[in-house]
Amino acid sequence: MLELGWLRRWTIIAAGLLMLALAGCSVLRLAYSQADELSFWWLDGYVDFDDSQSPRVRDAIGRWFAWHRRTQLPDYAALLDRAATEVLQDTTPATACRWFADLRQRADAAVDQALPEAAAIAAGFSTDQLLHIERQQARNSAEFREDFLQPDPTERLARSVERATERAEQLYGRLGDRQRQRIAEGVRSSPFDAERWLAERQRRHRDLLNELRRLQGTDTNGGASTAGLRGYWQRVQRSPDDGYRRYQERLEAYNCDLSAQLHNLTTPAQRQEAQRRLRGWQSDLRRLAAP
Repeated sequence: MLELGWLRRWTIIAAGLLMLALAGCSVLRLAYSQADELSFWWLDGYVDFDDSQSPRVRDAIGRWFAWHRRTQLPDYAALLDRAATEVLQDTTPATACRWFADLRQRADAAVDQALPEAAAIAAGFSTDQLLHIERQQARNSAEFREDFLQPDPTERLARSVERATERAEQLYGRLGDRQRQRIAEGVRSSPFDAERWLAERQRRHRDLLNELRRLQGTDTNGGASTAGLRGYWQRVQRSPDDGYRRYQERLEAYNCDLSAQLHNLTTPAQRQEAQRRLRGWQSDLRRLAAP
């Protein structure tokens, strides 16, 4: 998610590969094998590293992915194994919410591993680099408006229904008319508020820039800079805006309920297709984790 800035992009790229797998990434192994290089080029576009920073960033990314491949991919494979078993049965909103919590827990582990080196590198950002990050954040907000805030409400709703349908079909295969109708009804009734989400994204942008400015010239050996970035990540996970937190809780509960309803509408053939795909992604992860 671009809205969380360069730090989150670095630290959850690989954790996000599990989410991609759950969403149906057919090129999982290829993507992961190139993820360290892709991560560097994305970060370089976001920060504009100088010649002295680039090797250090590449080394840090390499170490992080080595850790991730060794320690996290086997866990992801086990998670997919659990999913492949559960997908054949009906589910409940509480079970769906537990899956979301499991994914957040793994993202937290990925972030925590990256924070010390991320803080050390960020402490050396120049004023021009911070301005570059700010400009990238503005571009991201403009892209968000284009994707989620179309002026025509009918078009906005249609795009949202299309995205939700595509995500479901990446797991279950082709949906039937009744299932598509339920998705459309669910999206139409959802408490999702794109304007509110954009405002929170922009709050996170400002929060990140403020944290990066505080890092400049600090001694990263003392741990204070790492703690500062950890605080930023915690505010990403739990917004300091009480109103947004209440909204986020309502939205998550609604999404858990809708996900469970949609799953329970799937046919035995669709569940078997979902299991087949999950087993395939699990196999990919085990191959990637192998020495």
